[in-house]
Amino acid sequence: MANIHDVAKAAGVSISTVSYALSGKRSIGEETRTRISAAVRDLGYRPNAGARMLASTKAHILALSAPLRSDTYAPAHMAFVLAVVQAARGHDYDVLLLTEDEATGGLDRVAASNLVDGVIVLDVAAKDERIDVLRSIQTPSVLIGVPDDTDGLVCVDLDFRASAKLAVDTLTAAGHTSIGLLGQPEEIYARGSNFPLRFRAGFDDAVAAAGVSSAFAMPGPKGAKGALDELFEALPEMTGLVLNCEEPIQERALDILREQGLSIPDDMAVISACSSFDTSRLSPALDVIPLVAADSCVRAVELAVAQLVGEIKPGVELIEPRYVDYGSVSPVR
Repeated sequence: MANIHDVAKAAGVSISTVSYALSGKRSIGEETRTRISAAVRDLGYRPNAGARMLASTKAHILALSAPLRSDTYAPAHMAFVLAVVQAARGHDYDVLLLTEDEATGGLDRVAASNLVDGVIVLDVAAKDERIDVLRSIQTPSVLIGVPDDTDGLVCVDLDFRASAKLAVDTLTAAGHTSIGLLGQPEEIYARGSNFPLRFRAGFDDAVAAAGVSSAFAMPGPKGAKGALDELFEALPEMTGLVLNCEEPIQERALDILREQGLSIPDDMAVISACSSFDTSRLSPALDVIPLVAADSCVRAVELAVAQLVGEIKPGVELIEPRYVDYGSVSPVR
């Protein structure tokens, strides 16, 4: 049976354009409308009954579940919130922000009151309490993140495992055989946040496949200094360092390396991995595998809107990582 993706592909337009043409929410050019109508007719596409009913009672509001916790790094968190809001406005939707730390209460309330047409979930944990709620309600939902159990869910996110592999492969290609990973604070892993766990798993797999020495450390009570001390103790010959942590920790790590008389990239090759900030402003500028909020947020909103006019298959979409070279990696001496 044809779905809205098939119609969009056949007509050569986006899913949201098909949605607007079918709902009449926006004015669509006559030529475009004709192509969409022909594709609908040729494919025999029929929105399901639930979608037709929803389309007639749309509130044009999306709920964004984005809990603010004590360990939330606000700049990165709010970059994703803003990206969702901007993407939603592009589809004529407003956003109801749910920031409570209690995971399920807000979702229960908005679902029970029919306040919103769809739900987008941020800060996903590997075992997230909100998933049971999402599966129990009729409101379409999209997760920006990948929990352990993705059955029946629509998820989109950067491929953190592939990002870790890209970092390790870049360092090993430059001849580095002793590589450290400076990660997030311990409490982030302890509460099961999905993205650092996926990155670390990808790092472990990549160094094992490459056959190089590695170590992992988290900033604890002694901060970045204590974590770097751990790495150098485990890897006295460390020449490659991957930073998968927030901007203040990365800045402090660079200060410590400088205080120890280590030059980047001559003495230490450093890669900033999955960072949502501009690493060209650091001293020195760091090669980066960027985490661009708009990439996943725009797609999440598209997937949410698509569910309002037709069925889409549950699944996980992973965004391929890219590498930006600022000169912080050179061949090992």
